[in-house]
Amino acid sequence: MSATGSEAGDHKGPPIAVSMGDPSGIGPEIALMAWMLRAPEDRPFFILADPDHMRVVAGRIGVDAPVVETTPEAASEVFARALPVCRLSSPVRGEPSRPDPADARPTIEAIEAGVRLVREGRAHALVTNPISKDNLYKAGFNHPGHTEFLGELAMREFGVAAQPVMMLWSPELAVVPATIHVSVRQAIEDLTTELIVTTGRIVAHDLRARFGVSAPRLAVSGLNPHAGENGAMGREDIDIIAPAVAQLRAEGVDARGPLPGDTLFHKAARETYDAAICMYHDQALIPIKTIAFDSAVNVTLGLPFVRTSPDHGTAYDIAGTGKASPASLIAALRLAAQLANADAGATK
Repeated sequence: MSATGSEAGDHKGPPIAVSMGDPSGIGPEIALMAWMLRAPEDRPFFILADPDHMRVVAGRIGVDAPVVETTPEAASEVFARALPVCRLSSPVRGEPSRPDPADARPTIEAIEAGVRLVREGRAHALVTNPISKDNLYKAGFNHPGHTEFLGELAMREFGVAAQPVMMLWSPELAVVPATIHVSVRQAIEDLTTELIVTTGRIVAHDLRARFGVSAPRLAVSGLNPHAGENGAMGREDIDIIAPAVAQLRAEGVDARGPLPGDTLFHKAARETYDAAICMYHDQALIPIKTIAFDSAVNVTLGLPFVRTSPDHGTAYDIAGTGKASPASLIAALRLAAQLANADAGATK
């Protein structure tokens, strides 16, 4: 999104829904900045938030971004002159960098409303801003994170029993953790051949259907150093991961592994695969956040709708200062539009 103040182009279909995330984090301000940096080719979006809070944030960070309360149906017309905001039923109480536990309700409501609007055809896709899981846990939120919650919403809104898979995508690297928001100890206990196979199937399917990769190549990491060194450093690579790779290959998926994690992410290695399936959270996220911190996008695969998100947290420490970069949100908006267009094309 390049030129500040440029007019939105003509787009068929509805705009993208953006959930505000934790209102005391940087989500609201990077949404304002993304609107300021919009380009004619970018699909319009609206944010599910408290319009009054959005105006406070705009004033706090000193951006000349008008905020207009509207409906999803009118958002595309509004987008050319102001940031469209669809009001939530729960007002925001917190301030930038000063979270309020009461804001767990509007945070969750924004995600739920976004999924519902996509299901109703009133939004093209859903982009979610960062949430504070700790704040939500205090309010009774019982999901490890966004990804798992979206799986529940897929059943609630679409009647689909989905297994959501988290992919971190950038032009340089795409990674998928087989286990997600659990401790390393729990990840090892949760790791099964079936989990890796199911994850690989979903990744291969979505790379073909949404990313346009005709023959996806998957690199499957090992769990232990040197992928277990033939069992000398643990048998998980032999007993769990290798059979999963063999089964994926038997099903026609171009999968390789288990591969040592310490040699999987340098430039020459990255050119040999389209996505790396890793065994636990940090094994996947450390390399991509090192390589593409500002441009990586969180994409949830395996859902009946498109959801992307910036690949960063709430950043309470800089919220309200104007220092936050909207680059990852802009990338998430653009990728969401691309993937949803692929979905729409597939259903014609």
